[in-house]
Amino acid sequence: MTRLGGVGDDQANGPGDAPEARALEMADAVEGLADLWSAAAQRASLRLSPHQLRGLRILKSRPGLNLTSLADRMDIGLPTASRLCDRLEAAGLLERAPHPDKRREVRLSLTTHGRHVLAEVASYRAQALADVLAGMEAGERAALGRGLHAFLRAHERTAPPPDRPGTREP
Repeated sequence: MTRLGGVGDDQANGPGDAPEARALEMADAVEGLADLWSAAAQRASLRLSPHQLRGLRILKSRPGLNLTSLADRMDIGLPTASRLCDRLEAAGLLERAPHPDKRREVRLSLTTHGRHVLAEVASYRAQALADVLAGMEAGERAALGRGLHAFLRAHERTAPPPDRPGTREP
């Protein structure tokens, strides 16, 4: 159970303001957001697993990756990545093409349909989030925005570089 309170809860208030205490308080909110995120994604015309969506998002941000690079970024094994790509290709979301300079390497990229599905999922997620934010007071939305920006800045300072082996892609 969280102890997130109402207006003014963004103020430091002694021992309960320790990072560990705040992390426990935020866990339910993060789980609620994950549930909202997942449910909104399932409204899209093509239902994809979170694993499949993550693979598509990675390929959108880094078109032309090979299978090994995708597996590394997803922190999964090559056979799992290969099956994932097989399914995405069968659904018309992904295409494989020979690398122009390395004849044994295959590049992975999204199809137009794959980009459309990702855009559709993003739209449903944004609308679901907007619906929740509409139920908040303006000051609460502003405080949430400031808190999220501060969280992202701290995360960027403490997270390992995304290209380092063994790290996970968000």
